[in-house]
Amino acid sequence: MTHGKKYLNALKQVNANESLSVNQAFEKIKNVAHAKFDETVDAHIRLGIDADKGDQVVRGSVLLPHGRGKKVKVIVFARGAYADAAEKAGADFVGVEELVEKINKGWLDFDFAVATPDLMGVVGTLAKILGPRGLLPNKKVGTVTFEVAQTVAELKKGRQFFKNDKSGQVNFSFGKTSFEAQQLAENFRHFIKALVAAKPATAKGRYLRSITVAPTMGPGVLVNVEDALKAELKG
Repeated sequence: MTHGKKYLNALKQVNANESLSVNQAFEKIKNVAHAKFDETVDAHIRLGIDADKGDQVVRGSVLLPHGRGKKVKVIVFARGAYADAAEKAGADFVGVEELVEKINKGWLDFDFAVATPDLMGVVGTLAKILGPRGLLPNKKVGTVTFEVAQTVAELKKGRQFFKNDKSGQVNFSFGKTSFEAQQLAENFRHFIKALVAAKPATAKGRYLRSITVAPTMGPGVLVNVEDALKAELKG
């Protein structure tokens, strides 16, 4: 891949072999961000798990104190009082059969789907469409619930979900380069705390192997794992 002059200039500011403290890392991110648009900031964390073992799946969610810098659209499969509660909480679309019909026709203009447990038989008919896109309501992450108002409110405020990939890595977006460095650091600390809490009981050895943070168009910055854990403990 051929990189442009701005990326190469940004790369010169990063020592690939140097791991920085959490605060230093986000000051660096602010310095190396160079795109004309508001770049997303991502964390790439290599975990000490065996991703092939079902009992070592890392999955969880975190409510980011400063959001992710993006307005999210939430749909809710609910009826009656639960539908009313979802609407009052700010859900963008609420319904059952009409939502199923829209999605079957190709409509996917939303970021999260929530469903009450009694409707999962209906929602399950959309599994082949929503499942591969990570949009199917899931009890394990809290999007299959009767507490629809609270769930919608948290999703709107910035609750995000994470899960390891096949290589045992977690990739997670937690802010924008327009955020203050301190806001990025606080979001990051909340994520690390949730990630540590999601450690499988059967995972042995060092859990957080390496941490890299990077803006969409910029180079990655290594974060010192020990400092990230200290930050997590302080949080």
